Parts: sequence; structure tokens; C-alpha cells
Amino acid sequence: MDTDPVIGIDLGTTNSAAAFLGLNGPEIIPNAVGGRLTPSIVGVDESGTVVVGAAAKELQVLHPDRCANLFKRYMGTDHTLTVAGRTYTPEELSGLILRAIKADAAAFFKRPITRAVITVPAYFNDRQRKATIAAGRIAGLTVERILNEPTAAAIAYGFHESGEDKKVLIFDLGGGTFDVSVVELFEGTLEVKSSSGESALGGEDFTRAMVARILETRGLAYERAEVRTPKLVSRLLQQCERAKCLLSREESVKVRIPDDDGEFTASATELQVTREQLERWVTPILARIELPIRRVLGDAKLTKDQLDEVILVGGVTRMPLIIRRVTELLGKDPRRRLNPDEVVALGAAVQAALVGKSAAVEDLVVTDVAPFTLGIEISKQFGNDRRDGYFDPLIDRNTTIPVSRVKRYSTLSPNQTAIIVHIYQGESRKVGENLALGEFEVKGIPPGPAGQPVDIRFTYDLNGVLEVEATVVATRKTVTHVIAKHAKGMTEDQIQRAVRAMEKLKTHPRDEEANRFVLLRAERVFKELPAELRQSLGLLLDGFEAALESRNKDTITRHREELERFLTLFDPSADDPNRETE
Repeated sequence: MDTDPVIGIDLGTTNSAAAFLGLNGPEIIPNAVGGRLTPSIVGVDESGTVVVGAAAKELQVLHPDRCANLFKRYMGTDHTLTVAGRTYTPEELSGLILRAIKADAAAFFKRPITRAVITVPAYFNDRQRKATIAAGRIAGLTVERILNEPTAAAIAYGFHESGEDKKVLIFDLGGGTFDVSVVELFEGTLEVKSSSGESALGGEDFTRAMVARILETRGLAYERAEVRTPKLVSRLLQQCERAKCLLSREESVKVRIPDDDGEFTASATELQVTREQLERWVTPILARIELPIRRVLGDAKLTKDQLDEVILVGGVTRMPLIIRRVTELLGKDPRRRLNPDEVVALGAAVQAALVGKSAAVEDLVVTDVAPFTLGIEISKQFGNDRRDGYFDPLIDRNTTIPVSRVKRYSTLSPNQTAIIVHIYQGESRKVGENLALGEFEVKGIPPGPAGQPVDIRFTYDLNGVLEVEATVVATRKTVTHVIAKHAKGMTEDQIQRAVRAMEKLKTHPRDEEANRFVLLRAERVFKELPAELRQSLGLLLDGFEAALESRNKDTITRHREELERFLTLFDPSADDPNRETE
């Protein structure tokens, strides 16, 4: 093992995971409570202590106002989330998840971890990628590479199947994002041909659709209930998430409906939900996968019949509806040989080994593509009329990266000494329908007739981060811009302030995380149990809390294990231990 390990991290919308390349291939790094996945949830308990992952997931059921999740969807925007009265940016919350993963990896390797490869949805734009890098820096990590999630999945499969030549479509539908990529494997090379997707489509949308329909049976609208009775919605989300996963194996399940305070009373009603109902509720959402699939095949210049294999990635792809729909759209049975929850992290571990120059992957070559078209705003002449607002591409979508392209433009007016370069990302011929990434001014153009030349160069690196360079041809003066003005996200000063603020947060050491998780879980279960079992759990909790006060490690471990055994037997909302989490 290298003295300075580089780990791969799948920073997910609903769950995150880390992995490394071991002697037998890529392996998942267990977290503080022994799990393979870390829920992407951050909370602050009543003592002001920050909790992350499994502990925060338990806290969220009883205190949704003290927790934040799904913040990956807001990366690279000005959106903030309030947790227990304090405002956080999505980058800060993601940084807390990454810091917890970093601590877990350090405990696993028994040495500091400072370097990582972090995955993002292929359809993440420039702002979102920079925000992910900022989150890594907040967590104290050097982000060696930003890697597209479908590419990571393809790497994981390519690593296990090196030597095979094939064209593969990677269908990646996770908790919060959807990506689809076509990759080609040949002679130890993994070449991404095209990528498409949506950055706000996933299993969480299916869960919320179920919650919304159940709330309708009580005459409630989801948005109104979320404001007026947040504990009801939070508890119902937990119940529906579990039900959704169970319906991948069973034809029907019962969903308990809590009261407005999120409690399950003796008279709590149960609603029978069938797989057929769930499929009917989510079919309109699932229709959004069709356009990206058509686009990715068109960009790769392939028909569905030319694909050798279709690979499913992401926990929600366990749903029979997803499997059927993908089969119908692509004409072949999709495969899922590796755990769909873990495959992205496993691929990131292989990429991390490439970064770390591991001999185990020295023969593997990976290429990726730009998921969006990138260009600038220009004006066009129509007779005597000149119109602004047109998009001129410099880098077309699905161009192999890294790439650098230059185009020559010119001034429009006599004696024009400056131009403003407006940078956009998208597929429309009009900039108004594309995403504005930023703008900057180029000064110092010598006075003269219209038509003075200025060269604009776009450089798109392996992380999917764009640099724009403008050169005044007459003077050779160059202006370089890494899209800062008007671009949402964090400045360098903001990142440094976030790092300092995180150091001051009251957090539990890693070895106490398992204790926090068990306490929060037990508090949640206590409210769900009948009176005769509450007494037994109360005694166990008293003993565990006394053990924590004693600070005796052996005593704490003994009482925690007793408490865990009870919870394993009597937790009414426990996930099926045989289920792979989404």
C-alpha cells in the first residue's frame, strides 16, 4: 500500500461510499458504524453536536428541522439550507459528509488521508463540479480528479472484464440523479463515447410521489403538509422509502400512517400499497429517462442493436418497473453483476489507483467526454438588422476531454476598444435557453475599423472544469478567466471561511459515532414500541448512558452490544437486513 493512499469517493444524493484498490480488486471502506454506505444527511442534535450519516438519518425521523439532506441537488447554486437555526451552503454540508468519510478511511488505513477522487453525475455543469471540488477542500481533501459517475461504473466493470471488446450503455439511476453513457472497452482502454442525463431525477422522487399519494388519502397536499406537519412528512418518508424498496420483491406492503406529530398511536391506520399502484404513481416521472437515452445513442452514432450490453447502476434500478422499461427501450435484458449501490465507488477506487500510479492498473487507459456544448454569445447579421443572443459553440457535447479549442472573433464597431465575452453551456441556438456560466471583459483592443480580431480559447480539463482565454491578436495581450464573475458557488475566501468554521463545530470523535447512532436509533424506536417493550428498552438505555458517563471502553461496548441486540429484534421500522440499500 502506498504511503499516501488515494481513495475513491462516491458523493451521492442519498448515500455516499468510499473505496480503495486492494490486492483483490477495489474494496469498500466501512464507515464508523460498520456500514458500507453512509447516508448523505447532516444533523445537529439538541446539544449542538453535528452528526453525520446513519446517526443523522435517525435524528431526521424525529427532528426533521435539525437535519438536511438532498443538498447535492443544490450544488453550485446560491441555495442555502437551515439546520437547527444555522445556515449552511450545499458545499459546507457536502464537506461534512466528505470529512466523515475521510475520518472513516483514516481509521481504516490507520494513517491520515488527504487525497481523493470524487465522482459527480455526468450531467453536472461547470458550477456544480467546482462546488464539489470546494466541498472536498472544505473537508481537508486534495481532490485529485472529478470523475463522472457512469464512467466510474464502467471502470469498475472494465476492471473486472479487461480484455473484452464491447460497446456498453451504462444506465445510472440513483437516489437523486440520472445519467446514461455509452462506453467502448477495447485493448485495455475505456473510451466514453457520449453522456446525457438529468441532475434532478432519482429514487427520492419516487419515494416522494408515494408520500404525496398517501397524503392525498387524508386530504393533504405534500407541500402544505411539509410546512404544517413536518414530523408527519418526515416519518412517512421513512415508511415509504422502506415500502418502495420492499415492493421490488413483494407484490404489496402495508404503510403505517403516523399522526401530525410523527407518532404511531395505538389507533394508527395502515394503508395497503401494491407494486402496481407504485408503478402507476411513478410512471410519469420515469418517462423523463427516454430523451437522454435517445440523445446518448444519437451522439455515439449507434443504434440500440449495436450495443453489446446494458449495465444498471444505482439502487433504484432494483425496481422491476425500471428493469422492464429499460428492456423495452433498448431491446435487451440489462445486467447488474456488481452491487449497484457500490459500483461507482469501486470505479472511483480504480481511478484513484491510476492517480496514485498503482502497478495494478498501469495498463488501463480511461477517456471521458464533455457532457454539454460550451460556447459564447454572438450577434448575427440579417440584411440590415443585427441581432444579439445567438450561441456559438467552441466545444461540442461529447467531445473527448481534456480538450482545448480556439476560434477567432472580431469587433463590431469602428474604434471599439473592448468586448464582453458571455459564456454559456447548452444545446440551444439561442443563449436565452442555455445556462449562463459567466462573463468577462477584454480591454486594450487598438482603435481601428470594425473587424479587429480577438481569439477565444476554451480549455476543458479532466475534471470538467472550464478555462476561457481571450487574446487580442494585434497586441498578443491575453485575459484568462476561470468563470468567477456571476458564477454561483464559493469563492476562495468563502472556502477558507468554511474551513475555519468547520474546525469550530462541535463534533463527536469518530470512535463515538457508533454510540451516537445507537442512542438516536433507540430514542426513535422507544416512541414506536408498545408499553411492555418500552420498559425493557428504557432500562437498557439507562445502562448504556451510565456506561457512557463512566468512559470505560469495555463497559460502553458491552452495554452498546446489549442495546443493539434488542434493537435488532424489536425495531418496528428496521430495514430488511438482507436488502441492499438504495
